[in-house]
Amino acid sequence: MLRRLILSFLTAAVVFPAAAAAHVTIQPGEWEPGAFATMAVRVPNERDDAETTSVTVQFPEEILTARFKPHPLCEREVEMEELAEPVEDITERIVSVTWTCDPAIPADGFDEFGISLRVPEDAAEGDEFLFPTQQVYSSGEEVGWVDPDPDGDTPAPRITVVAPEEEEAEEPAATTEEEAAVPAVSTDDDDDGMATVAIILAIVGLAAGLIALGVALFRKPRTA
Repeated sequence: MLRRLILSFLTAAVVFPAAAAAHVTIQPGEWEPGAFATMAVRVPNERDDAETTSVTVQFPEEILTARFKPHPLCEREVEMEELAEPVEDITERIVSVTWTCDPAIPADGFDEFGISLRVPEDAAEGDEFLFPTQQVYSSGEEVGWVDPDPDGDTPAPRITVVAPEEEEAEEPAATTEEEAAVPAVSTDDDDDGMATVAIILAIVGLAAGLIALGVALFRKPRTA
């Protein structure tokens, strides 16, 4: 997950200079099932003669709740809908969120709106969740980013579900049998072995001394 975020930020650094030619997107646009995602709705201004005054994002039915990062220049309005049947302790779901900005997003600029939500846990790899978006300009023009086709002229912002990243396997701890197979190292045994060698050397030295003394005592003196 961390690698995906880093790559997304690096991509953003390259994309930002050309933001005026970009579509409304969700960044990063790939998340794992069941993950609590923190993302940004990126809104570039694509008109040279008008400013973006408001942005409305619709949520898929699978997303029940969301949290939003406060924006210093844009007011936020959230639309909720009562659920036919509660899901655990949730009785209503989020339908849409609208940001109205004053000052507006300038013709040569862009802005981002922070969202935090949980990707459905039962989502499969390759599933897409679309967030149809309406962008309103100061000229009165409204642009709907609603096309399900990602290669269309007005593609809807989306999240694509990816397979969970494999965690690096930790080295297994040695089992009892493995530990038993490793010969134990005992300091006491080493000390006892050294003491035995010392005693043997002392006995050998003592015997050699006695033999030399006996030879000296019983050696016959030479005649003149």
